[in-house]
Amino acid sequence: MLQQPAFGRRLKKLRTAQGFSQTALAGDGMSTGYLSRLESGARQPTERAVGYLAQRLGLEPADFEDPAGGSLAHALTLAASTGSDDALQTLHEALSAEGHELPVLRWQALWLLAQHRRVQGDHAGEREHLERLVRLGGDVGLAELRVRGLTRLARCLRSLGEINEAADAAVEADRIAREGAVGVDDHAGVLLALVSVRAEAGRIPDARAYADELTALVEGRHDALWAEAMWTAAAVRMRQGDYAGAQECLGQALERFAGNDDLVLWLRLRLAAGRLHLQKVPAEPEAAEKCVASAEQAMSFVGTPGMRQELTALKADLAFITGRYDEARTLLGELAAEEPMMTYRDRIRLDILRNQLRVLNGDESGVRGLRALAQQAQQDANIDLAAEIWRILADALSQIQQPSTGSAPAGSTLVATSTPTRTGSGT
Repeated sequence: MLQQPAFGRRLKKLRTAQGFSQTALAGDGMSTGYLSRLESGARQPTERAVGYLAQRLGLEPADFEDPAGGSLAHALTLAASTGSDDALQTLHEALSAEGHELPVLRWQALWLLAQHRRVQGDHAGEREHLERLVRLGGDVGLAELRVRGLTRLARCLRSLGEINEAADAAVEADRIAREGAVGVDDHAGVLLALVSVRAEAGRIPDARAYADELTALVEGRHDALWAEAMWTAAAVRMRQGDYAGAQECLGQALERFAGNDDLVLWLRLRLAAGRLHLQKVPAEPEAAEKCVASAEQAMSFVGTPGMRQELTALKADLAFITGRYDEARTLLGELAAEEPMMTYRDRIRLDILRNQLRVLNGDESGVRGLRALAQQAQQDANIDLAAEIWRILADALSQIQQPSTGSAPAGSTLVATSTPTRTGSGT
């Protein structure tokens, strides 16, 4: 039997969290006075009363037990200090039960939970937390927190391929940042988001302008924010065909960012460098192999499902570039057997590669698949990605029309004229 006064406190938290008044929760099956005495601890709950209240709240009777972590503040402290999965689960439970805590505490809890989802590659879960966080921004009343929430949401939406919504969030973050005169780090965060969404929308000159502003803003630093800015600048230059400029920017990040405070970013930079070497014209597979080897060593320390999939995808591209088509198919098969934990662009890149392999086999469904991907990307406002797929499709069609030479599969000269894709994920 649940005991008072703990039951009453828990009942009140759950009721207020769902926006029920005592009268609304009591309904026709319980008097408001009896409910009030339960919440105050003056009456011991019966099994029938607990069952009725659980049904009204859409819960199980066991949900009236206090969460293992205690208060939201307690759970937040544990999660922030350890970052363990158990602590984050406790934080999630405490957040679900707390409806009257300070908005800033709820904001911090949602920020940590969203960050955890992002590292795991669960962008849909991250979005759910961030949308709640952004709604809390007005209650918190701090320009910096509103900017951070909107900036992170913009980048999450970009990862999901929802470019128009991402642009709206980034522009709103920029407006608040300029009106609120936020600090350098928050301003840089907004610019990172603006670069990403403008590039995806095909507005490369705008993206380059924001990237240049960003690198000037963080000049002289060598921390994680600086490294991410250099990575972003490299991604924009790649889309402009400026391979030397991209290599210079990313090379600086690889050389000067030690990664002591952010080993995940250190690893992602190596993955980005590997992809850069494959996207160059001509490609540099040997340099990409070295990046893969370096990333594999670090993966045992900080590898998440999402990053492991990203590494496998890079290895599949590398196998394709070097003519190891069976190996590329095997790696793609491994990825197909897992729940995808990658960005929209990375998932599309895998579909592009699958269709290119079909073209090499003389399977016309590969051409149809590439056309469908290009049309979908265009419909989703991913103009830069759509343009890239149309280019790859044109290459595929030209190879189909040419007679095959030597012992290579029909259409395999595609490898010599273009890389698998030039759809680098950026940041």
